[in-house]
Amino acid sequence: MDYVTMGRSGLKVSRACLGTVNFGTAWGLGVGESEARPIIDAFLDTGHNVIDTAANYADGQAEEIVGRAVRGRRDSVVIATKAFMPQGPGPNDRGLSRVHLTRALEASLRRLGTDYIDLYQCHMWDADTPIEETMATLDGFVRSGKVRYLGCSNFTAGQIVEAQWAAEHCGGTPFISLQPQYSLLARDIEAEILPVCARHGLGTLVWGPLGGGVLAGRYRRDAAPEPGTRMGRLLASGRPAAREWAAGQLTERNFGIAEEVTKIAAELGTTPAAVALAWVRGRPHVTTVIVGPRTMEQYEQNLAGLHLTLPGELVARLDEVSGPVPAAVTGHTARR
Repeated sequence: MDYVTMGRSGLKVSRACLGTVNFGTAWGLGVGESEARPIIDAFLDTGHNVIDTAANYADGQAEEIVGRAVRGRRDSVVIATKAFMPQGPGPNDRGLSRVHLTRALEASLRRLGTDYIDLYQCHMWDADTPIEETMATLDGFVRSGKVRYLGCSNFTAGQIVEAQWAAEHCGGTPFISLQPQYSLLARDIEAEILPVCARHGLGTLVWGPLGGGVLAGRYRRDAAPEPGTRMGRLLASGRPAAREWAAGQLTERNFGIAEEVTKIAAELGTTPAAVALAWVRGRPHVTTVIVGPRTMEQYEQNLAGLHLTLPGELVARLDEVSGPVPAAVTGHTARR
């Protein structure tokens, strides 16, 4: 198994990370524990060690499923979870304030059935809370032993710099990771965000490598997504951010990129998903790639892609067809 260190730290992680956004049925989009558990077991049994979840995934069900799955081998698993999203109706039930982060951490520890979290991440930037308050609070979690390392998700380059400065200014613990969207459909982080991560000691756990399934060939430009597919469910959901993100993936540009991925897959005798994942894994500054399968078949296809090395000429073809476009088009800050 290939392990690398996460950012400027000694934390060793596998090049594949298991994402759990599809685990739990509370949102009507995911799978139950009986379907999720075999995927978690297979992932860990092959030596991969990073599982990413969040307090809000399926209203906490994803954390509960992960917690039960890792009992008996907790110390060999790197659990990454995230906080920010609403956990109740009150004004202090969301965000990165001291009061909400403290409550959110304790709730995540209970759901995960553990007394520590390996990588605790800010799910998104909080414009209403001074970053100094956030970083000081997170440092307190590290000093208490309840958190080992800190990270962020969906931050801009400027926000990363502010957070690292605040951690240094208050003598606290800096971030060692960023969780950004990155795929052949969404390459805007290459311009500023990835260089800032390299400069400030952040590794990356990249999400959305298949563009919601577009790069896996699951959708066609001339047909609406089937109701049972991920895009079909997101477009029909009551979550505006989810609908917006899904619509942003189903564009003429993206279908053109997906068609080139399909051609290359045919040339190699593999799947489009494998080609898309191999491209992401081979990019500079990518530490680990988050895969979020709903079925064992999807899991096996995803892992195959993370062991595939693309020839240079095929990488060049993919680079050309998927040239970076502005964040406003790709929507890299869409929240998961």
